[in-house]
Amino acid sequence: MVSFANRTQEVAVNNTHGLRENTVSTRDISIWASNLPSTALFGTDGIRGQVGELLTAPLALQIGFWTGVVLRSHAANPGPVILGQDSRNSSDMLAMALSAGLTAAGVEVWHLGLCPTPCVAYLTSETHAIGGVMISASHNPPQDNGIKIFGEKGTKLAPALQGEIEEGLRGLHTLSPGINNCGRHFARPELICQYAEALQAPLADVNFAGMKIVLDLAWGAAVGLAASVFKTMGAEVICLHNQADGDRINVGCGSTHLDLLKAAVIAENADIGFGFDGDADRVLAVDNTGRTVDGDYILYLWGQRLQRLNQLPDNLIVSTVMANLGFERAWNRVGGKLIRTPVGDQYVQAEMLHSGGMLGGEQSGHILCRHYGITGDGLLTALHIATLTKESGLTLAELVEQSFQTYPQLLRNVRVENRDRRMKWQECEPLRNAIATAETAMGNAGRILVRASGTEPVIRVMVEAEDAQLAQYWTENLVKTVQMHLAE
Repeated sequence: MVSFANRTQEVAVNNTHGLRENTVSTRDISIWASNLPSTALFGTDGIRGQVGELLTAPLALQIGFWTGVVLRSHAANPGPVILGQDSRNSSDMLAMALSAGLTAAGVEVWHLGLCPTPCVAYLTSETHAIGGVMISASHNPPQDNGIKIFGEKGTKLAPALQGEIEEGLRGLHTLSPGINNCGRHFARPELICQYAEALQAPLADVNFAGMKIVLDLAWGAAVGLAASVFKTMGAEVICLHNQADGDRINVGCGSTHLDLLKAAVIAENADIGFGFDGDADRVLAVDNTGRTVDGDYILYLWGQRLQRLNQLPDNLIVSTVMANLGFERAWNRVGGKLIRTPVGDQYVQAEMLHSGGMLGGEQSGHILCRHYGITGDGLLTALHIATLTKESGLTLAELVEQSFQTYPQLLRNVRVENRDRRMKWQECEPLRNAIATAETAMGNAGRILVRASGTEPVIRVMVEAEDAQLAQYWTENLVKTVQMHLAE
């Protein structure tokens, strides 16, 4: 039972010895809350950080509790929270802590176990769930983890509700939970099959017979699902890194490290390869020549197909400030319109809902198509790119060659461990001056984007220019400025 009499939280915990009570006072909460970073916990994709430093079991317990309180307070009817996780060694610990917090808040938990992030989003939207939680740090290394929270419609939780959860974590919440009973925890891995069926349903007439497809599953969340879906649709499938391995997730493989996938596609004479990240909400492709096909090309090719089917309102694609200028100008030439958002699939999704756009995504491989899904989905995207390749009668390399040429674009990550300094980089006058100088020098021949990552302890420096040497020069200049004034 949970009560807030005298501002004291009492959490009932079941163990093998029966029922006992743990009492956490407001003073206790204020002690650990004071150790939280002064900047916002929620980044562009949930709460993410190194396990044992930012992400601990006590914090996950509190995140679960306040997530449950906030979701319940905004739900029209009672329902469960869908909980999923990737293969990281810390995911079990965080799942148990989050479930303890959610059930302490009076919420029922349906635990899927290992599954892709979009599976949690889909099942949240298709059941009477009041929300969903995915434990994953996406493409980050094994020592990191993260907590992604979805609202009852399966979309990323609104910033206002994230703010309410954070107020609770910092001991600032005035909301009275009004909890009389603890929720219960149920293992529901069988629900994952519903997600797999939903992926294939729109492609019921498609047969991949004769196609050889290589999948790099990054030791992550899609290892139990991706190969079977492609095989069911008739493809010959070759898998890399296809076991759940928390020590090796994303290490030298997957969507951020495509070299092994490229080599396998060439060695196997495959038609296409797909590299997923750790939670399978993003994917990059490799064509039959071993060339990377990033999110810009995926959006262009999928956009053209939807254009032909009259399924792309206003010929609109929503992407981010990272989208290559070559992609934008090519899309304009075929009558298309591109809207740019800040980096982060939540911003792309928000703009799509605002503008009525049906296709959007990021260069990094987060692709959203509202005809078929409600969130970025690597497996869904891979199935549709394989489909349009099969139906075209051309190779993926031929499709890419007929699309556009990218402008030289360099992206460098500069590690900045100090979170406050990283998130407030705009206050660094030498860096502001260096950016202004570079923008003036390049004029209309290029563009610059400097931003703090919302998922990793880095500042990203991107320079794009018509001339590769120009891009290289200003990239090096800005990287050195960040290293000199922020990295130490």
